[in-house]
Amino acid sequence: MPKLNRSDWYDLARDMNWNFKYVTYDRVFPEEIAGDYKVPEKDWYVWDESYKITYREYVHNQYEKDMGVYSVKTALDRSKLFEQLDPGWVSSLKAHYGAMVIPEILSVIGEARMSRFGRAAAWRNMALFGTLDEMRHTQIQLLFAHGLLNKDIQFDWAHKGVHTNEWGIIAARHLCDDMFTAADPIATAIQLTFTLETGFTNVQFLGMAADALNVGDVEFGALISSIQTDESRHAQQGEPTLKILLKQGKDLPQKLIDTMFWRSWRIFALLTGLSMDYYTPLEHRQKSFKEFMEEWIIQQFVAQFRDFGLELPWYWETFLEELEWYHHALHLGVWIWRSTLWWNPDAGVSQAEREWLQSKYPNWEKQFGPYWDTLTENIRNNRLDRTYSETFPVTCNLCQLPIVILPSATEAPKPKKVNYKGRVYNFCCEPCQWIFEQNPERYAGHLSIVDRLLSGHIQPPTLEGALAYMGLTPETCGDDADKYTWAS
Repeated sequence: MPKLNRSDWYDLARDMNWNFKYVTYDRVFPEEIAGDYKVPEKDWYVWDESYKITYREYVHNQYEKDMGVYSVKTALDRSKLFEQLDPGWVSSLKAHYGAMVIPEILSVIGEARMSRFGRAAAWRNMALFGTLDEMRHTQIQLLFAHGLLNKDIQFDWAHKGVHTNEWGIIAARHLCDDMFTAADPIATAIQLTFTLETGFTNVQFLGMAADALNVGDVEFGALISSIQTDESRHAQQGEPTLKILLKQGKDLPQKLIDTMFWRSWRIFALLTGLSMDYYTPLEHRQKSFKEFMEEWIIQQFVAQFRDFGLELPWYWETFLEELEWYHHALHLGVWIWRSTLWWNPDAGVSQAEREWLQSKYPNWEKQFGPYWDTLTENIRNNRLDRTYSETFPVTCNLCQLPIVILPSATEAPKPKKVNYKGRVYNFCCEPCQWIFEQNPERYAGHLSIVDRLLSGHIQPPTLEGALAYMGLTPETCGDDADKYTWAS
């Protein structure tokens, strides 16, 4: 074989499907684990990924990537680059490491399940590389964050966050459980590799990599670019799986995509929206979060919907409307509740920054300006206690994020309520309510951070008790990244 061209043996080596003689097909792929989508066994054998790679090539490529990234890290460890970074950008790093290690390490489970229970040998082969990818992503981000511990203790949340019940961690873990930890391989391929990794991770990894290089954070830029090249490869599992599933009809694939597109939008509005529009230094912002979304989601990812004959999600107009305001409302709430975070949120509303926000979001000043005016006045008059909320926010029982509405709107949509088996569930919007009602048994019973407070899990039921429950200490609680100088 070493003397043969790869094209002479690749398909045979990676596509070893066979008929089982000693066990039944249902025993090899039990419905409880592998899913039951009524696809004939033979139909899966045409599964074919576009990104061809052998194990030898994979190991060589990954070695070269690691050598490049670790060389950059080693060189920069001896520099003073970190001390020169903008405090807001440092907060982006803390938020990223603390939130992204969870999906990376849990993705190992999803990829490993596909590598065993994927219905085609070629798929299982591809998923095995994906399993190795996610292990690498977990390890390398933990390593980089650990290297910054002597600079700032909040970087400890890259490792610690997985083991806590901080409200943002609860939201990330809930999403991961829905998408792949508690999902069958087929749903995982559609929702993780097609919906999330083909679309949304491009915004986080490519957009943040570009901003990192502009800011001068070469280390993070090299790291995140290295991860994205892996993502672009194992994300190819979704498309061939979707093609086969569509032969049985469009309704189920449409529902799977509609569900996870909305859930992905919710978490990325929090994680990426705040970093791009508020934490990145003004002079280094390449594009607004909305502009990145328009390029990577609305223009490119949506084109794939049309290619497969799928419809845009039924809530598309709601999504487009929220691009203008949702992450700004989250940012306002997150900043007010900054003590519940493992990073220091950058208000990002100096006069120059407000002018930039207004230029990118024409209604920003009208919708959010008055709130920041009040906060600014309180800071200038040494009334810092008035910049914190006195109550706990209501959280959505689906996305687990605080419920926010469009400020200054005369007819703002009200939070939704559903009474299911004697319990009231609150939802931030109609799509979150719709997802819950499609499969209430899947989501019912889970306790949001507010549910845990009201049910007695958090003792004492105070802010101090909640901080202790979430694993936050005075040394790690968030505060304004810029020490309130923006209000001067």
